[in-house]
Amino acid sequence: MKSDFFSLYSHDFVRVACCVPRTRVADAPYNLAETLKLAAAGDKARTAVMVFPELGLSSYAIEDLLLQDALLDEVEDSVAKVVEASKTLFPVLIVGAPLRLAGRLYNTAIVIHRGKILGVVPKTYLPNYREFYEKRHFVSGANVIRQEVEIAGHTVPFGTEFLFEAKGIDLTFHVEICEDIWVPVPPSSHAALAGAELLVNLSASNITIGKAEARQLLCGSQSMRAIAAYAYSAAGPGESTTDLAWDGQAAIYEVGDLLAESSRFEKDSTIVQADVDVGRIRQERLRNNGFADCALQERERVACFKRIAFSFDAPTESVALDRLVERFPYVPSDPAKLRDNCYEAYNIQVQGLAQRFKSSGVQNAVIGVSGGLDSTHALIVTCRAMDMLGLDRKNVKAFTLPGFGTSDKTYANAWRLMKALGVTADEIDIKPAAKQMLADIGHSFAKGEKLYDVTFENVQAGLRTDYLFRLANQHRGLVVGTGDLSELGLGWCTYGVGDHMSHYNPNGSVSKTLIQHLIRFVAASGDVDQETAVILHDILNTEISPELIPADAGGVIQSTEQFVGPYALQDFNLYYLTRLGYRPSKIAFLAWNAWHDVERGAWPANLPEGTKRAFALEEIRRWLELFLRRFFSNQFKRSALPNGPKISSGGSLSPRGDWRAPSDGSPDVWLAELKESVPER
Repeated sequence: MKSDFFSLYSHDFVRVACCVPRTRVADAPYNLAETLKLAAAGDKARTAVMVFPELGLSSYAIEDLLLQDALLDEVEDSVAKVVEASKTLFPVLIVGAPLRLAGRLYNTAIVIHRGKILGVVPKTYLPNYREFYEKRHFVSGANVIRQEVEIAGHTVPFGTEFLFEAKGIDLTFHVEICEDIWVPVPPSSHAALAGAELLVNLSASNITIGKAEARQLLCGSQSMRAIAAYAYSAAGPGESTTDLAWDGQAAIYEVGDLLAESSRFEKDSTIVQADVDVGRIRQERLRNNGFADCALQERERVACFKRIAFSFDAPTESVALDRLVERFPYVPSDPAKLRDNCYEAYNIQVQGLAQRFKSSGVQNAVIGVSGGLDSTHALIVTCRAMDMLGLDRKNVKAFTLPGFGTSDKTYANAWRLMKALGVTADEIDIKPAAKQMLADIGHSFAKGEKLYDVTFENVQAGLRTDYLFRLANQHRGLVVGTGDLSELGLGWCTYGVGDHMSHYNPNGSVSKTLIQHLIRFVAASGDVDQETAVILHDILNTEISPELIPADAGGVIQSTEQFVGPYALQDFNLYYLTRLGYRPSKIAFLAWNAWHDVERGAWPANLPEGTKRAFALEEIRRWLELFLRRFFSNQFKRSALPNGPKISSGGSLSPRGDWRAPSDGSPDVWLAELKESVPER
């Protein structure tokens, strides 16, 4: 059992900080004091890597003062004091300073940890256009004639092609400086191909109108293209304003996502930090074979990097994760992003189904309507596809097929919905046929016993599918599937029947948690009238149930979530297992951070208050174990899925697409890791 389960450093996370110290022009002692103040704050927060601005110890905008021996001597003395102070500090400190070497002056980043200088990286690309005039003072890092430099009593590596490898917290990072990110091929691009997971940039970029957005675009796109984290720290208050101004922008990105950004134009020193998921970066690189192919194409350049390894043990105490973990990976909490996602998902479904009708030459659809979420949305999509093709909605042959467990509410809603949407509506009572089949196979129910076993359930499910496929033959139509991604992940579908098999399934890669928001989106979009919108909201407020077993004496109906677990948790587990391949302990750690406190983090819009609940670690562990058992044992169902469009970057379970796995896979390795690494509470 891991005693540090609750520590971010046990789960491939690394805390990174970007610092913007207040400076004074050419006042190295003052700048040193501000640097050390922020370093102490980072140490208290157990930050692993702290990035400071370009030339932060001297100030950037000091022009020819950069060539003054008195200042350069003082800067070197400040470096020595940072090294000395670092002996008792946890973080790696990356500070900027002008350094002399062999009759040249370099603009450098100095990497310091635990009383040692690990290496010095000079700036490669020196801007010498518009307001910039760096070649007047500095020499490019491409013009290095010595591979070592003596500084603060240390002889240390000097060059542009270093990868710093932390052993203990397991992180590889690369350093570049300001202009290096503005060129067509930044040095960090090759560093990422060589293995750097964190790319840091010490900058002193001055601010002009619109430049902050340009920096965001550069850093965010570099982190996405390089499949890496990118930490950027720019000079802020105190720099010379003779001809320029400074906003102190600092930001941290991870594979294109903005994790944290500083407030700009602050008057005092500031620090912004984020917990970077290095495990995500590694997983994305494993999946993206173009990344490895690009490294092969650039192998000569990549081979030039020298690895500087150093010991960096994780803190002995637990360090809580300081990062927003979305409770619903398929449903963003940001309302604008959720609307955009629903718009795209809905239209992908409609376009996919319309194309299938068009290419097959078939003009009729056959669909079973239960009054539940999945069939409701599939029916809406089918109607919209008919509209897109210019066909009458009467071409949609919709059937409700009540069985032994069908409730009055869902039965009524199925009829209300079919009538409101203007489809051809009909009903087939499957109970007589089900009784006959149960009698034919000698089931006890036919003899008067209340045996509600899996055979009793699947006789009904199978009959519904038999009717729908034969109706499709009769009407020369396509059976539209209704089963969703969550059911497929849990194996909560009967092999070969309606929630598993169809001619085309627009819902196949839509999670249960997302499908609810898609219905809300349609209800509010204007695609349906007010009467239909009311019906949709009534369906949304119905408990999720297969309705295959009659309600008990108290009227309590069969509950899906009591059997397979809360869809909120199981969708979470599905996403992180299939999309990112995380080990169960990390999934549980993320789930605990997302769900253990109902007040922590944002919720998606329009969620009913009753659904906003917390989950203890004990529940998370129990439902994750169930998920793993069901997920692996039901792969054979996913190996035989009908066609349907991929909806989300979260992936699908199509055997022809995102998830290709053996039907005989065992969950034992995953269950053992869960048992060994996740405490019971």
